[in-house]
Amino acid sequence: MTTFIQLHFLTAYAPSNLNRDDSGRPKTAKMGGVERLRVSSQSLKRAWRVSETFESAMDGHIGKRTRLLGLEYVYQPMISAGVSPKTAKAAAEKIAGQFGKLKSDKGADAVKNLEIEQLVHVSTHEIALIKQLVDTLISENREPVDEELKLLRKEQHSVDMALFGRMLASSPAFNVEAACQVAHALGVSAVTVEDDFFTAVDDLNAGDEDKGSAHMGEQGFASALFYSYICISRDLLLKNLGGDEDLTRRAIAALTETALTVSPGGKQNSFASRAYASYALAEAGTKQPRSLAVAFFQPVRGENLLPMAIERLKHQRDNFDRVYGQCADRHYELNADKGEGSLSALLEFVSQ
Repeated sequence: MTTFIQLHFLTAYAPSNLNRDDSGRPKTAKMGGVERLRVSSQSLKRAWRVSETFESAMDGHIGKRTRLLGLEYVYQPMISAGVSPKTAKAAAEKIAGQFGKLKSDKGADAVKNLEIEQLVHVSTHEIALIKQLVDTLISENREPVDEELKLLRKEQHSVDMALFGRMLASSPAFNVEAACQVAHALGVSAVTVEDDFFTAVDDLNAGDEDKGSAHMGEQGFASALFYSYICISRDLLLKNLGGDEDLTRRAIAALTETALTVSPGGKQNSFASRAYASYALAEAGTKQPRSLAVAFFQPVRGENLLPMAIERLKHQRDNFDRVYGQCADRHYELNADKGEGSLSALLEFVSQ
């Protein structure tokens, strides 16, 4: 049976703008009849996979999500090595075209047309194969032949690809099913997004003629205690990583530490919104996973949000267990509000 690792955690943020909508205001969502602050799962996963914490733990096992594969890995290296632009462009088109449909804007810069229309996730193994082929093409001053263009691989996935998946519309045989599901982080209480009007002063303006500001602006901000939920299929992750047990353990531990300690990057310089999770509940077992978000459909109200939210979370877990039977075989709690548990013990728990 499939083993699932589930992470439930609460993270408090002071006034900030972690994840913006199309108008620049903090993202929100309606739940339980009230508006909540929200951070999208896309924002969270992006912040985690490019963080120093995750990269240092998974060094050499993280791929790239890019549209510039043909330009960065093929065209520019070949041009720098003295290959003609015509040959370099043809090679870049053929290689990048294996990973997705290329742009074809008429009249556009020819080099720009080397971009893939949609972001593609490329594994470290596939990048190495591309670089190896490019070295050969440079040394022989030629374009690749059809047999050399079989660069997509079903095996040797990068850790981030194994966790978060890959979709290739043009080559579905090389899709990767994500072993990790990440929910949008939602505030446990109602929120009102506020607006900050600000001005900037010109240092070289003495104010003799114009005492006005050099710039005026407005940005939204809000504060919330977020509930976050992650579900990892350990068996699928192990399969995606080619049966590498050690790498699977390291990947789960690295993702857990990153999720609890790395914040989204939105407006960091304006708000310094760095935060660690104040509470985490990790569960492991073979039973069907379930989120505990229902604990917060009725917004938490009061002055002591964190302890109240923790109690709600634990109460909901216990009630699910009473009704459905034990929903997890084992669990571990970290409570920074009371100074209970430790990150090292939590990481040891999830990587078992």
